[in-house]
Amino acid sequence: MHKNDLFILSAASGTGKTSLARALVDRLPNVVISISHTTRPPRPGERDGIDYYFVTPAEFQAMIDRGQFLEYAEVFGNRYGTARAPVEELLARGKRVVFDVDWQGASAIKRVWPWATSIFLLPPSRAALERRLKDRRQDAPDIIARRMRAAVDEMRHHTEFDYIVVNDQFDHALADLEAIIRGAPPDRQPVVDIDSLLQL
Repeated sequence: MHKNDLFILSAASGTGKTSLARALVDRLPNVVISISHTTRPPRPGERDGIDYYFVTPAEFQAMIDRGQFLEYAEVFGNRYGTARAPVEELLARGKRVVFDVDWQGASAIKRVWPWATSIFLLPPSRAALERRLKDRRQDAPDIIARRMRAAVDEMRHHTEFDYIVVNDQFDHALADLEAIIRGAPPDRQPVVDIDSLLQL
């Protein structure tokens, strides 16, 4: 394993992280997304073993007890975790693995594989992030407000990552991520008002 095998992509909820990760897989040969385990129920259109491994809380706890997770966390009452064995199997097959995790997961993965390249994705503005959360039409207003507060806490950790990418326009952000994975720094410099993003 070396630095060009492992990529950690983190962001606050609603920033477009998962959509960008999936687009990378479509664009780049030999790149795969690490599939996480979760105790939350599937959302419409999600498939077990494709989007997540959906498990019961008891099954998740058993995996913790057996030491199978690289990292795991609880988010809004549901648990998420990255199992080590499937990642090692992908690496053994010569795949390049992208982790779609929060900052805590990123930190845990870095402890195991410190050479992994870490990327933090930021929204162009607070208004854009709130609009994306509302447009998903999955949460009540009080849940959206809670997600916005959690997003600010997440974004405070952007300085812990190797690269910052701003998802102002999807194609531009995708090109930046592709450049990083190909080993070349992005042409664009992130343009975002960090102070405004981090205000509660």
